[in-house]
Amino acid sequence: MPSPFPNLPPEQRGTVHSRRHQSDVLADNPWGDPTARDVLCYTPPGWQRGEQLPVITCLIGFSGTGEKLLARSMTGISIATRIDRLISDGCPPFIALLPDCMTSLGGSQYVDSEGLGNYASYVCDELQPFVAETLQTSGRRGVLGPSSGGFGALHLAMNHPDTFQAVACHAGDMGFELCYLGDLPKALRGVATLGGLDTFVPKFWALEQASGTVCAAINILCMACAYSPDALAKPIPARLPINFDTGEVDLRVFERWLAFDPLHQVKEPAKLEALRKLEWLYIDCGNRDEYNLQYGARRMSTALKLANVAHVYEEFSGGHGGTRYRWDTSLLAMAKKLSR
Repeated sequence: MPSPFPNLPPEQRGTVHSRRHQSDVLADNPWGDPTARDVLCYTPPGWQRGEQLPVITCLIGFSGTGEKLLARSMTGISIATRIDRLISDGCPPFIALLPDCMTSLGGSQYVDSEGLGNYASYVCDELQPFVAETLQTSGRRGVLGPSSGGFGALHLAMNHPDTFQAVACHAGDMGFELCYLGDLPKALRGVATLGGLDTFVPKFWALEQASGTVCAAINILCMACAYSPDALAKPIPARLPINFDTGEVDLRVFERWLAFDPLHQVKEPAKLEALRKLEWLYIDCGNRDEYNLQYGARRMSTALKLANVAHVYEEFSGGHGGTRYRWDTSLLAMAKKLSR
């Protein structure tokens, strides 16, 4: 547990900057989601414009935005405070980029998709040069995240090679058969609760509080738009892995999902080579992860070992949530690597 009063004295704190960025690659996204978004960046104590520091992009999990990382609670500290404390203990200073990749379905998986928008290109091709120009960085970059953010970190590394030199995946989505298929029955009940697919999304956003099955439904619909998009499909621009009237599972659609699974992508020579070129690759997962992600993480580590891809794999005692403290390890190691 952190101290209930974790903030350092003002002179030891960094600064969070908010910049407005107008995206071109998010234009014409199928949900009409905003293309102008706040870009939040943390700069360390004493930072001055022109000081060339590396940038670490912090991707949040499903249903979150970079803004959520700035929250403080009784049992959790903000990412700004976390970095302040690391730097005060000797961590090399760096800039943290906290992007907003929210969509009307609760997330983006940080992929380019005609069912959601081009969020991989947004993070890599627009935000990286925007931050570099705005804050005059060193050009050295890392990316990390938990859950969907961990999936995103690996996906961006493999599909946008040479953008990042260091990657950390905390309990990232992989081993899709175990982490997604079990939610299909819950999603069926969640969609039925709100009267069917035709009105599900607007009714979801009208709720004061969403049940677990409704949350499972919005998650599955988001994954479908990320992994099996179909711009012509209505009311959800995706091929769905289950018939929400009959409950019939469509394994052909799920095969399309599996093409995005890091365990499948790592079998592609170009994507494996993109990971091999990284200067540092880190993967961890709790041994009691409620979404069974430890099994995918173990398989990924095995695949990387067989391919002679240098990486660090750690499995710790714990589940899926409440593990932000693991970032102390990854942020410190990543900052050291990027500052060399």
